[in-house]
Formats: sequence, structure tokens, C-alpha cells
Amino acid sequence: MQSVIRFISAAVLIFPAFAGVAAAQKVVVDADPAHVANTYSPVHSLGAAIDRLRTGTPDHLLKDPLLKEILNAGWQSVTYRQNTELMVEAWHWNPAGKWSNGEKREGYFVGRPEPGAEIHNSWAYPLPHRGFSRGDGNGWSRLTDGDIHSYWKSNPYLTKAFTGEDDSLHPQWVMIDLGTKIDVNAIRIAWGDPYAKHYAVQFWTGEMEPFYDGTMKGTWQTYPMGNITEGKVGTVTLKLVSWMIPVRYLRIWMTESSNTCDTHGSADKRNCVGYAINELYVGALSADGVFNDYVTHFPSRDQTITWPSSVDPWHAASDLDYGRGDQVGFDFFFNSGVTRGLPTMVPIAMLYATPEDAANEVAYLYKRHYPISYVEMGEEADGQHMLPEDYAALYLEFATAIHKLVPEAKLGGPPFEGTFGDVEVWPDANGKVSWLGRFLDYLKAHGRINDFTFFSFEHYPYQDRPSYSWADLYPEPEYVRHIVQVWKDNGLPPNIPFFMTEGNIGGGAPPSTVKSGLWLADYVGSMMAEGAGATYYFHYMPSPHSFSGFGNFLWIDENYNVLGYPPQYIAAQLITKEWVQPIDAPHKQFKASSDLSDAAGNVLVTAYAVQRPDGQWSVMLVNRDQSNDHAVKVLFNGAGQHQSSFSGQVDRITFGPNEYQWHPAPGGGHADPDGPPSKSAVLGSADTLYQLPKASITVLRGRIGQ
Repeated sequence: MQSVIRFISAAVLIFPAFAGVAAAQKVVVDADPAHVANTYSPVHSLGAAIDRLRTGTPDHLLKDPLLKEILNAGWQSVTYRQNTELMVEAWHWNPAGKWSNGEKREGYFVGRPEPGAEIHNSWAYPLPHRGFSRGDGNGWSRLTDGDIHSYWKSNPYLTKAFTGEDDSLHPQWVMIDLGTKIDVNAIRIAWGDPYAKHYAVQFWTGEMEPFYDGTMKGTWQTYPMGNITEGKVGTVTLKLVSWMIPVRYLRIWMTESSNTCDTHGSADKRNCVGYAINELYVGALSADGVFNDYVTHFPSRDQTITWPSSVDPWHAASDLDYGRGDQVGFDFFFNSGVTRGLPTMVPIAMLYATPEDAANEVAYLYKRHYPISYVEMGEEADGQHMLPEDYAALYLEFATAIHKLVPEAKLGGPPFEGTFGDVEVWPDANGKVSWLGRFLDYLKAHGRINDFTFFSFEHYPYQDRPSYSWADLYPEPEYVRHIVQVWKDNGLPPNIPFFMTEGNIGGGAPPSTVKSGLWLADYVGSMMAEGAGATYYFHYMPSPHSFSGFGNFLWIDENYNVLGYPPQYIAAQLITKEWVQPIDAPHKQFKASSDLSDAAGNVLVTAYAVQRPDGQWSVMLVNRDQSNDHAVKVLFNGAGQHQSSFSGQVDRITFGPNEYQWHPAPGGGHADPDGPPSKSAVLGSADTLYQLPKASITVLRGRIGQ
């Protein structure tokens, strides 16, 4: 087991081929200078992401000697993630600030933009008017919690008072999931203030859920008696149809508000716009007026599931929950050394925040003279089931506020959750379903496309469908190629850079093999070959005694001492220190291909080639065959079909089963060895066969000649 990071250079080995290897296959690099796939500096483009950390851990993780070990993996720039959006919480990035209702310490909190005492910790406040029964965290919906005095309320910033547009252009909705199809003919709605004057009660016609996979496999159909044009406050029972319709999903689609004030009073106009519902009931209404309710009302996740279009960011000081984790105070973060002094991508809270608070945050960071590259607007709006027009409306409100204080701030987003294909939503009036396409359409229609300076998304190919098959590795390059093409097809302007701001393989990569390391090499190589402006590894902050999931970039004990180095840590070193040159200078990446496949057509060896600032060509080869070594020739096709190859000494750096071996034990196990990659040298020529051990990453680095 390695106790320090070390790379052992073997004696220079000169050999043109390896005995006992089958007929060589070829790797061909399209080295035509006119075919550069991407140009980037690894210092700014190969980074890592830091998210909310468990309460009490930042003071251990962001300090030496552990921080030095984390940084020694080689990831450079950092993107700071915004986890409170996923938890449906208000984020107090600065604990110093003011409440809209200062006397009661409640309402809408705005952090102070002027630098003061160090912001060391950063906390979250679960929203009391939440309408989600699911999602991250442990919150539950107020729509089916059994408490007639609690209520869901929509986001006031999506009303005419703030968008300047008619409320019907930003319909708000709540959806209820009965769990299985049940015969239904009635709904009971306990309206709060403000209530809906115009709304429609609808049911989903599809067999699959209305989000994600099922979005285009059904439609929302209004009940025959479900269109309400003169809505009233209080509890109303509506017979929707004169017979029974078996349904699982129902939706209340709200288009005009009463604009009456909620329980927080009339002093703040935000209390008097949008929609509020105290409780929902769905069931069967008999001929004699008896209502049989099918909803489970409970203040926990055992309740019947509901989803809303948005949530009011109103909260109170009493909602603070230190146990939810620490977003890490900005001053501590920037002064800890984790950013290496490089420009950092920072987030604002947007889905559950106010424009003034977000603008003050950006102003604060600029006043502190922290180097900021980009500002990411909100977090995973698609995962919160927000329609693109609503996100776009908030985007413009927040952009206006930010640019009033910091005109030079570069804004973008959304970022999308990890996805294999297009993010589709319910069709608009024109039948368009692309989330990104409709978001861009909104900005263009409002003459504000210039406020969108970058596009960001996440990448988790196996987050929601863990698999332990080695074959999980094979589709990764095509996943990347496909999703990038999807964004382009949906209208992403070619002059706007795109960033993968958070990603990992997710499930299916236990520490018993090097699988996760091979995936990482394939992912980084393919994402950069497709033209990404940057890619950020998530999550490189370790957790004590975590040997799987996102907390296993380093193995540490309860005292935060390093116990070992997992495959992705070693693979990261190979990528950041051997494949690319670890300096702030342009690298040119070219497409490469191999003709080595198995009987099913799976490409067994993938290749990623860069021309480095030191004049060397560096080719990263991933042998995804877990059982067999392979030998390949490496050829470079230049302009005019001129072909060349490595010439002279070629450095060969390899990481595979010989450098990492897992030893299982009851309750866990350990790796020995756990690196470093092995080094040797080969004499390069057109006939040289380069050996690729089974299940390995190999970097070949040298100069080319005719």
C-alpha cells in the first residue's frame, strides 16, 4: 500500500514488439491540423467539484495534510456545487444579512454584500411551504401532510408582479401520484390564500410516469367537469366526471390568481401573489354526496406523493437545520487552498431564492477579489420538474439583478441532471418538448440571449441504475458523443461553451476492480474530444470509511488519515500529470479510433490523443478487455494523407491490475498495491507494437516522425 504518492520509472526498455501477442490491431489518430477537435488548458479545463459537506467535516477536509493529498490527484480548477436547491431549502450564503420581516426574523432573507467577518460555515433552511414529497433530503409535502394549517405556495417571482407577463404564460401546477390506478371521479381542494380563480383538474393518460421516460407517452386531459373559471377560497369538493375513470396521476393547472394575501400579511407583495393549497384529497363522490378519500395524509414521506411547479422561498430563522450539512463558507473555501488560486465557477441559489440575495452574493465575491470564472444559475431545475419558461423567467430576473451590481459576471446553466438523452417536458402550444430549446427560445424572444454565456450539465451514466457488469464501460464514449450532439441539435449556439460541471460513474463500480478508473479515463477523454470547455470530477472530498459511492476518491479513517488510493485517484493522476502536461498552456486534442473490437462489436480499446505544449504527442489508450492483453500499432494521419508514427523514445505509463489489487476481507478489504502507475520506455517506429495489459489505462508519450 502506497503511503506517499510515488511514480517509479523503470529502466528504458527498447523493443519493437512483444512476443506471444496476437496480430496487432491499429489505433489511428486524425492528426490533420485542420481537424483539431478541441483546444484547452488542463489547468482550467480538468477540474473537480465540491459540494455540501457533512456538518463538522470541512475543517478536516480543507486543511493539510489531507487537502494536500486531495490536490495531489491533479485536478486543477474547482466548481462549487449548490446542494440546497436539491433539498428545497433557502441558502444563507452569508449568515449576516436582513430579513424582510426583521421583527419576526422571517420572510425573505438577503445576505449582506459588504465583506465583514470571515464566512466560515454556510447553512440551509428547509422551506415550510414545500410541495415535494420526494427529492433529496428528508422533507415532505404540505399538500398531503394532514395539517389543514400548513400549505404549499408557489414562487411569487413567477407572477406578473415580477415577470411583467400575464400569469397565464407561467401556469403553476401541483401533481399528485396515487401510487396505482384507482377509479376516481372527484377531488377536494382546501385552498389557502392566494387561491386560483381559473384552474383545470386533469388526469394523465399514459401508463408511465409524466416525467422523464414517460413524458411523451401520455397527455394531460382535463376532466369533463374539471375546468373551473370562478374559483373560490376555502375547501371545495368537485365532481369531475359522472362516471369513474381509473387514474394514477392528477394535476391542478392554475392560470389566474386571486392575488389575496397569505398568512404572512399584506406588508410584502410577495405574500399576495401566486397560489396556495392547504391540503389535497382525491377519491370517489357518491350520489348522496359522501366523499371517499384515497389520499394518505401524513407529515412524512409515507404520505401520498405530490410534486409542485415551484415553491415560495419564504422561511423563518426557526427553520434552520444545522444537521443538513455545511455548504462551506465562501471565505473559508477560497482561502483554504482548494481552488489553487484559479478562477472558480460559483453558483447562486435561484429556484428557492431572491434576485437581491443572489446579486449580493456575486457582489460579495467580487469585492473580496476572489477569482471567479462563471456563475451557475441554480441547480438541476429539470430535476425539480420546473418548466423551461419558468426557469428562463427567473434566469432573466436574477441576471438583471446580478448585472446591476456586477456587469462583468458571466452567467449560465441550467445545469441539467445527468441524462442519456434530451431533457423533454410536456409539449407547449407548438408541440415543442425540448427543455433546452424552449429555454433558449424564451431568452431570444426577450432579447436576452447575451445573458447566457455558457451551458452546463451533469453526467451520471449509472446513478439511477446501478450495474455491476464490466460491459458498463463499453457505451461511455457514445453516451458522451450522443448527449453533446443532442444539445447542439436543440439549438445550443456554437459560440457558447459547454461544461460538464459534475459527474461520475455512479453505481456499479466497486473498489474490487479498476473499472471506475477505466471509466474515468474514457469519460474525460471523450468529453474533451467532443469539445467541452471543461469537465469536473465529482466528488473528490472523501468520507471516513467510505469504500463505495461518491466518497471514495481517497480512503480515510475516522481521524482523516489516508488509508489507501482507489482506482479513480490513480487514474486521475495518470490523466492530469501524464496524459496532459500539467501547465497552463493550450493543448490540442484530436479524434482517434481503433479497430479492435469483440465479437459483439464492442470497441475494446479506446484512444484519446493530445498534442502538448512541449511538442510531444500523448495518446491515452484504455484497454477495456478485462481478460486479455492486446498489442496495437499507433499511426498518425496528417494533412494530405501523410502518415507518421512515434519515433525514438516513447514513454509508457500504465495503470491496471498489476498496479492495483484488491484483497477482500469481512466487512471491507484493502488494496495492495494501490499504485503508482508503472513506467517504462519503448523505441517507437511504424512497426512498434505497444502492449496494453488487460483492464488498463496506458499513456504513450513521445515525438512523431515520418
